[in-house]
Amino acid sequence: MLSTFFSRPRAGRCIAAAICAAVVASTGAFATAASAQRAAPPAALSATTTSSPAPASSTPSLDKSVPIDRVVAIVNDEALTQYDVNEQKRVVLGQMKSNNVTPPAPDVLEKQLLERLITERVLLQYAKDTGIRVDDTQVERTLARIAEDNKLSNEDFRKAVEREGIPFAKYRNDIRNEITVQRLREREVESRVNVSDAEVDHLIATLDAQAGGEVEYRLAHILVTVPEQASTDQIDVRQRRAEQALSQVRSGTDFAQVAAGFSDAPDALQGGALGWRTPARLPTVFADPVRKMKEGDVSPVLRSASGFHIVKLLEVRSRNNPSVVEQTKLRHILVKVNETTSNDDAKVKIERIRDRIVQGAKFEDQAKANSEDASAAKGGDLGWVSPGDTVPDFERAMNGLKPGELSGPVRTPFGWHLIQVQERRTQDVTKEKAREQARAALRQRKSEEAFQDWVRQTRDRSYVEIRADDK
Repeated sequence: MLSTFFSRPRAGRCIAAAICAAVVASTGAFATAASAQRAAPPAALSATTTSSPAPASSTPSLDKSVPIDRVVAIVNDEALTQYDVNEQKRVVLGQMKSNNVTPPAPDVLEKQLLERLITERVLLQYAKDTGIRVDDTQVERTLARIAEDNKLSNEDFRKAVEREGIPFAKYRNDIRNEITVQRLREREVESRVNVSDAEVDHLIATLDAQAGGEVEYRLAHILVTVPEQASTDQIDVRQRRAEQALSQVRSGTDFAQVAAGFSDAPDALQGGALGWRTPARLPTVFADPVRKMKEGDVSPVLRSASGFHIVKLLEVRSRNNPSVVEQTKLRHILVKVNETTSNDDAKVKIERIRDRIVQGAKFEDQAKANSEDASAAKGGDLGWVSPGDTVPDFERAMNGLKPGELSGPVRTPFGWHLIQVQERRTQDVTKEKAREQARAALRQRKSEEAFQDWVRQTRDRSYVEIRADDK
């Protein structure tokens, strides 16, 4: 099994999406919107209103109202204000306009944004309370990677962000929050998700039985969530809401518009788009219905533990091409950067390990004694690696090495590595790739469903007081 620094499949990210879109998402599970606002100062908790920034005026007018920033919700011991919601709304409306998605009614949009901000605040509080920290170095490396992905210099990327109407300091903070939630997800959910060989075998057999090879579906969906331990009346209310959404879709209203107005999923304001999914990456509740649908079909209301779903099949495609790649056999040593080990400390440690290897120590002995991932027990051996199996920083360093050569310290999002390439070969990896993709897809689906449930439970356990109707 490949180590944790290996990359996960993810969609490409344009600048607008990087600014506004939900965090991973992608996922069909909850992901934070990249727009968390700073919590109101503690004093706001004991007051119903706080002053909001307003244009300066040398001669105040008695008949002009003074802008007031109301506290609209309290999440545990922090406040969310109307300013927070308005800033989120400004960014989201800009994104919806660029994506040609018709916004829902203003009150519906505001309610959705408030709930999203509440859930995001709950997750960030939990992460902070349980010791998750993201240092500035990690944030800057992530920003540099996003700029590189968009083929922009750091300065041009900053200007592009600000042209979207978002201060770069706020964008940086949004990225910090995204990384925080991803680490939370990895710790609370992904580390506990297991995929058996039998499950992989079953999925591959299912795909092989399909005509035309592996099928992928491009989907959009609507999710109406149901609170944990909801009463029968609450469930009925939520089901009626889902049925109302389905009725509007079937009467001809654009699916994306209905999703924006009804869906509680993090991708609602992107029209509920889920992108391309293999059968293994479909949430269990609509995996079977989708296989029976034709392009353009809309499912009935479907029930799962998290709520009620409606899914639309937008497009179908099949993939059945052989895959011949250059593989690299290698080994590595990883020193992680985390809450207990700073970036500088990890770098110093990996440099010391390298010095010992250069002076004659065996690589495998140093890996067994020092490496902080599952390959340590095998002397750091990662076996044969194909292009795309590792994160970009690791792959670039690996590709720059000759067989037998030892790298210098290599930084990735997981920490500091030493890499040693042993051999290279050209290989038909069609079957191996299919198996690894099947395992990754099953893990992704399980992770999405588990994280969605975990988020809902964490949100339900939190103290939330809505003050949206205060005047």
